[in-house]
Amino acid sequence: MISKRIFILAGLLALVGSSQLVAQGSASKRFEFADGDRVVLLGNTVIEREQRYAYFEPLLGLALGEMKVTVRNLAWSGDTVYGHARSYFGPPEEGLKRLEAHLEMLKPTVVVLCYGSEMAFERLGGLPEFLTAYRKLLDLIREKSPKVRVIIATPPPLETLAPPLPDQTDANRNLSSLRDALKKFALTQNATFVDWFEAMGGMPKSGVVSKPLTENGVHYTEAGYEVLCRRLIEGLGLSIPAYAEPQFELLRKEVLKKDVLFFDRWRPHNETYLFGFRKHEQGQNAKEIPMFDPLIKAADERIQKAKADVLSNPARL
Repeated sequence: MISKRIFILAGLLALVGSSQLVAQGSASKRFEFADGDRVVLLGNTVIEREQRYAYFEPLLGLALGEMKVTVRNLAWSGDTVYGHARSYFGPPEEGLKRLEAHLEMLKPTVVVLCYGSEMAFERLGGLPEFLTAYRKLLDLIREKSPKVRVIIATPPPLETLAPPLPDQTDANRNLSSLRDALKKFALTQNATFVDWFEAMGGMPKSGVVSKPLTENGVHYTEAGYEVLCRRLIEGLGLSIPAYAEPQFELLRKEVLKKDVLFFDRWRPHNETYLFGFRKHEQGQNAKEIPMFDPLIKAADERIQKAKADVLSNPARL
């Protein structure tokens, strides 16, 4: 029997409509992953919060079948293409230096980026500067990984919820214009483009959303992230097979555990004491940070085993 959750998900998918996505100029073109790919997620809040729910990696893994890839989330809430949120106490350039070090550590073969959501609340007069900084960010990524394949996703739409939460119509118009600009930009950068904005419903057809996928119009719920991740993967031309819910939840739990380990690896508590201007106090403890690496590798192995269990136990519809 189909679980109640599958029925609920089917309804949510219907809410956002059919998936009208673009991958390198063609909605039908499949993005080619390779066995052993190291996928890195980059962006701001919508990407960082995905690790709270961990749907992208297990769904991607199922879509790729026996192929093995690893996923690392380097997103940072409030970040921009300029590196603002990563900079801690210094200028944005410091944030990009920090990102550069993390890219050097991970050596990604695929990078998925989603930037520009702040444009929803800002005038689009700053769009030329934004795209210039985006290009420089891609240059930095390619300098560290010359053969990396780049995927650019547009920010998803916002939702208008009941007052006192604001009407997001104007914000979504800005995101729609940003989407159009990013589509052209991706073509000039030899990057795969995914229209996540349209995939999640595009410009709302009415006012207040009756069955929201966000907590507050901006931050997606767990159910919202399940839909978000499905749409992103479908936008890459991949199909997610049906799966048995119990085995999938075991897989997702393994991904959640790995994400916690990796977060503590690249954004440790008290980083200022470990690596920054107060390292003279506790810098000797910095040697413990690389000790996360074997734990993360073991977590990756458990994820692959859990994925194999899901693939070997398909859903009975």
